[in-house]
Amino acid sequence: MIATILITAVFLLVALPLLAFFSYMYILSKRPKHSIIRSHPFLGWVRYLLEKLGPEFRQYWFDNDTEGRPFSRADFVGIVYAAKYRTDLISFGGRRDYEKAGFYISNAMFPKLTSELKVDNLQLVPGRKYVITDEGLFTRKERTVDESVKRWLLADDDVIIVGQDRPQPWRLKGMFGASATSFGAVGENYIQSTGSGAAMAGGSWINTGEGGVAGVHLATGVDVVSQIGPGMFGFRDDQGKFSIEAFKHKAENPNIKAFELKFHQGAKIRGGHLEGSKVTEAVAAARLVPVGKTVNSPNRFEMLTSPEEALRFIGSLQEAGGKPVGIKIVVGDPHRLEPLFSAMLALNIYPDFITVDGSEGGSGATFKAMADGMGLPLYAALIILDDTARKFGVRERIRIFASGKLITPDKVAIALALGADCVNSARGFMMANGCIMAMQCHTGKCPTGITTTDAKYQAALAPEEKQWRVMNYILQLREGLFSLSAACGLDSPRGLRREHVVFTTESGQTTRIADLFPYPEPQ
Repeated sequence: MIATILITAVFLLVALPLLAFFSYMYILSKRPKHSIIRSHPFLGWVRYLLEKLGPEFRQYWFDNDTEGRPFSRADFVGIVYAAKYRTDLISFGGRRDYEKAGFYISNAMFPKLTSELKVDNLQLVPGRKYVITDEGLFTRKERTVDESVKRWLLADDDVIIVGQDRPQPWRLKGMFGASATSFGAVGENYIQSTGSGAAMAGGSWINTGEGGVAGVHLATGVDVVSQIGPGMFGFRDDQGKFSIEAFKHKAENPNIKAFELKFHQGAKIRGGHLEGSKVTEAVAAARLVPVGKTVNSPNRFEMLTSPEEALRFIGSLQEAGGKPVGIKIVVGDPHRLEPLFSAMLALNIYPDFITVDGSEGGSGATFKAMADGMGLPLYAALIILDDTARKFGVRERIRIFASGKLITPDKVAIALALGADCVNSARGFMMANGCIMAMQCHTGKCPTGITTTDAKYQAALAPEEKQWRVMNYILQLREGLFSLSAACGLDSPRGLRREHVVFTTESGQTTRIADLFPYPEPQ
């Protein structure tokens, strides 16, 4: 009797569901859309199941710690530890493949002591981090600790001034901020946590992306760079044309420190794209577009067809708003940059800053052919832009912002040495907010609540907790940047130059970047 009951239970709980599943697969195989299903119905469905699970298996099981793209597991864990625990300590040595060619920072024989650094750490501010109290095989017990923290700001005489000729210049005491991420591509909770964390860290900023300025951008009190894209979202009239009145209105806001015209973006030079499912009422209000309608932006400002027209437009905005106006570009080659700089000299009009985005720059959703094949990687582009500005004798008039996978102090230090004044990061801040690289950015169903405007998914991101992680990430990166500068014998990251970076080939040949790419003389 008992045996009969057990056999019946096993049949009902195991065999019957399996039989139903395979019957369902067999029925589907009778009207297949894929050739593999026609010849091997059951194995074909198993194949598609494994294909669907492949990215997760590779990320967590099969890729080693330094293999993953666009970011490795080691990169990801490093940001998590900086954001949660405010530390970048590792055990048993680095995981970099030192036999491969790459950039290295050149240390000095006699580094600077911490007491010799030109750093503003006078004002301590409230901070919060996690502390691991017990770590088992499957569990980790943590608690939060409130403490006073240093902010690692630049000294007053090292302050970066953007728009030195404007009535309202932008003064920066930090060199690291959040890159352009448009409202709609990301949700309110992400903007709130990132803006609040950057505001608490001080000396940082958040770029609105081309999606326009939303109330949540301004509510955090952080410095805001308002980006204007070719779609003119947030700066358009009823016909979709640029509105100088809308621009002047935004320029009056004290939290908006600068404006950036997006000529190019590394991940999508052909223009932006936002699915209609992400265009909520709040997104539509910020962009001045219809609710629920898919939004595409062109790959160029319709009214700008030459360097002269672009510069005159920049000049008109500088005069109308009284604040810095810059441009965001991707570098193709030196010759394509030179007409722009020639026009600057001819018209005596200069953008206050140029953001150079590497082809490796990221986006929530983009086009593969553009992301993989168009434009130069950041380090090469930085050298070309810096060289061109020096050759035309205008380098001191223009600040250079760099963006493109710059998420750790060493990568930021190399970018500064190659010509950047400041560095933007988008995906670094996304990972500090809890991004797990689930590759669902384009679907609107981001499981961590970052690249979504869906209220259900956004609820996963708690701004009141994540803001501390953003603050920690900024502070840990700035502290690391000062530490690397001290190791170079410098008292501030502002002193990093090409002579502080070397390039080593796979055969072991080492050359200073200053020798590979010497600074050009002005024409």
